[in-house]
Amino acid sequence: MTARTRGWGRGPRLALIAPLLAAWVFQAAPAQAAPADGIRVNEVVTTGSVPDSVELYNKGTASVDVSGWILKDDDDGSRYKVPAGTTLAPGAFRAFDVHGSFGIGSADKARLYLPDGTTLVDGFSWTGHSAPSWSRCPDGAGAFGAAALTLGGPNACGGPGGGTPGAVAWPGGGQVATADGSNVFGEDLSGLRQEGGVLWAAQNSGRLWRLVKDGSGWKPDTANGWSKGKALRFPSGSGSPDSEGVTLTGAGSAGGVYVASERDGDASGTSRLSVLRYDTAGTAGTLTAAKEWNLTSGLPSVGANLGFEGITWVPDAALTGAGFKDASTGAAYDPARYGAHTGGVFFLGVEGTATVYGYVLADSGAFTRIATVGSGMSGVMEVQWEPGAERLWVVCDDTCGGQHRTFRVNASGVFAVTAVLDRPSGMSDLNNEGFSVSGAEECVGGAKPVYWSDDGNTGGHALRRGTLSC
Repeated sequence: MTARTRGWGRGPRLALIAPLLAAWVFQAAPAQAAPADGIRVNEVVTTGSVPDSVELYNKGTASVDVSGWILKDDDDGSRYKVPAGTTLAPGAFRAFDVHGSFGIGSADKARLYLPDGTTLVDGFSWTGHSAPSWSRCPDGAGAFGAAALTLGGPNACGGPGGGTPGAVAWPGGGQVATADGSNVFGEDLSGLRQEGGVLWAAQNSGRLWRLVKDGSGWKPDTANGWSKGKALRFPSGSGSPDSEGVTLTGAGSAGGVYVASERDGDASGTSRLSVLRYDTAGTAGTLTAAKEWNLTSGLPSVGANLGFEGITWVPDAALTGAGFKDASTGAAYDPARYGAHTGGVFFLGVEGTATVYGYVLADSGAFTRIATVGSGMSGVMEVQWEPGAERLWVVCDDTCGGQHRTFRVNASGVFAVTAVLDRPSGMSDLNNEGFSVSGAEECVGGAKPVYWSDDGNTGGHALRRGTLSC
């Protein structure tokens, strides 16, 4: 490491330099690197929003084993060795956290070498910090420019404020109506998950709501102590989880309600990226978690209020049927490898990295990360699995104009974008942190209801209802 200030965890940096500052692709790989011509440096992050990282992309037509390849900055003495067993399939992305080997500065390089450490494959140099990402557009082929952070997935080529150009109109009705009474919830209503005639809602203040149908909208259940929602606690019986997302497994609420929390409200300055399971039977006004999976140590460091925002559960059968690949093994996902684990995979959206992470959460309390999906947006506020369509919804709020994206498992076994969608034309650009899609059984006249929760309680309403084409 040179004497200048660099690296993850460094102090105040020079002001971020605007995208107008020059950025250029380093010289192309020499002829002797021809067998590796499909592998490219595709994204570089230097700003500290996540650890200093370099993403590689395979733009070729054959899988390439990149085990032992070397990443360097502008110092030949700085070396990050790609772990053994790392193979990039065609169209695959893989981000590497290099900050433990070297820091990336505001005027620096990211260079990729074959295992000999001298044969250059690809590289990129710049004169100002990423804002938040230096991304190649189109992936693997174009020039680098400032864009949203999308490590592990397709680059967001619309610049730092938005996603990929070419978003299409909302695939349903343009009109949106309120779906709750006036000032029932106040601010901070977040994650949603519909279960037939019940809508579960997580509120940031450490509260879980059980809502029931009220005409075309929802109201708090008045039975069994749910009229004001129920306070949530960590397994110790203490603390106040900053509950941002909620989901169910195939067992429904009878098998527990799962809540994603980004911190303890009683220690709000510290990240605590956890999944908590609650048994919701009974009448008590406070729910103590039956189990916690604290995933903080295995995720990129983010601000305490930039952690988990959404959670959804995808059945093992849907993943194996689609040929989903386990990123932890590089092979086809095999549920039997993980023992007892709810029969599915939890996908969690992190606001600060704009990324969705897939985890197997074992009944024993163990956990394994098996997927990393870049959203291509500036942030992730909600994730939802739609069973009938077998697609994953990833939702942003007013940070990126209320954009929605859908993902399906592609031929390479990874989740890839299938659609980029504008919000409904009749909905204002709200701080929507929750989204829920009704089941196929609610389809009427070719459309079914969808719901959003507005963290800002705009106009005294936190829930809105729209439609989606069946």
